[in-house]
Amino acid sequence: GIKLAEETYRKSRIYGLQARFGFPAKGLRVIAVTGTNGKTTTCCFINGMLKSAGFTTAMYTTAIIEVNGVAEANKTHRTLPLTQQLLRFLRAAKKAQVDFVILETTSQALHQHKLVGIPVEVAVLTNLSPEHLDYHRTMDNYAAAKARLFNNYMKPDYCVLNADDDRYDYFLMQSVGQVASYGESSDSTERIRSVKSSREGMSWQLMNGNHGLDLHIRLLGLFNVYNASAAASVGLLLGLKPEAITNGLAALRLVPGRMENIDAGQPFTVWVDYAITPDAIAKVLQAGKDAASGSVSLVFGATGDRDKEKRTLMGEAAAKYADHIYLTDDETYTENPEAIRQAVYRGIVDGDGETKTQVIPDRMRAIKTAFKNAKKGDVVILAGLGHQDSRNMGGKLVPWDERGVAKQLLQK
Repeated sequence: GIKLAEETYRKSRIYGLQARFGFPAKGLRVIAVTGTNGKTTTCCFINGMLKSAGFTTAMYTTAIIEVNGVAEANKTHRTLPLTQQLLRFLRAAKKAQVDFVILETTSQALHQHKLVGIPVEVAVLTNLSPEHLDYHRTMDNYAAAKARLFNNYMKPDYCVLNADDDRYDYFLMQSVGQVASYGESSDSTERIRSVKSSREGMSWQLMNGNHGLDLHIRLLGLFNVYNASAAASVGLLLGLKPEAITNGLAALRLVPGRMENIDAGQPFTVWVDYAITPDAIAKVLQAGKDAASGSVSLVFGATGDRDKEKRTLMGEAAAKYADHIYLTDDETYTENPEAIRQAVYRGIVDGDGETKTQVIPDRMRAIKTAFKNAKKGDVVILAGLGHQDSRNMGGKLVPWDERGVAKQLLQK
């Protein structure tokens, strides 16, 4: 009974807030994107595509908040804001009379009914891999929370699914709207084929039966082909013209803290990336391997006070794909930093990576060492903090801008 009471309380509280703000989402066309990785980038692709089709938009993501072309950095370290912030954002979007709202959506927000009263026209899934298991306990619970965006709970008109994801069949069964799916598998309605990568980005064909779009993006990595294909599928469902889709996707130059290239004229490549899951680390390292003519180094750690199960898996992913590993502190929160590093290190050992690993707790020193050891043609990836402008160390927020730190060290 307690659980039910809590659910009822949460729902009614959110309805109360919605009423106080005058149900700001009413009449807005909302596109909601969920998944473990790639949400922010997929939102940015959708945003660019809609703008290229002549629509006005508002967007709320972990990295950027934008209303009618005016963007600011999201400083909250939260993907979906507190309910009041979300309603304020929606009210601003409505006031600006935007055509579409794009929302990055977490499993926790869905589980806590934060989207109650928001009409979702298109629901998008990027992928699903282990994350937030400290909160959801099991992968099945995690998937069920995400599925609320696609089933009778939110009742979207359209559902866009990743046909290559392990849980595709589950989400297909859950989906109530008209479904489009993207992927390399023959199950997909929008098939990804002929993927080519170059230093300028990725090119591929997205085929629907015999009709195809020739797509090109400036971002690297196969996972970004998937993010952009998810966005293109949204465009096709909404009936956008092919050139609006292709131009919109090609225009995206960078997503803050997502494989962001830091160039101070050094002979090797440096990326700052927000990878905080085993899957994201594997993917960014694979993209690094594609881009490097030399070796790939990874500077990373795990976050304190949350999701302890994934630490060893993050270590294993690093051991599998990186040539050099610099294990350091990420954000410790109130946990013992040594214990966090040890958990990640166990994974590195399981993946036979200890001979290529240095443990350097001080993050500044770890980055400095990685840069000192990097040679021409190498790729150095600084993972975990991405776009953030601070980090929580011992329960206190300390200013930290990884992109600025990298630039400073490279210019010395």
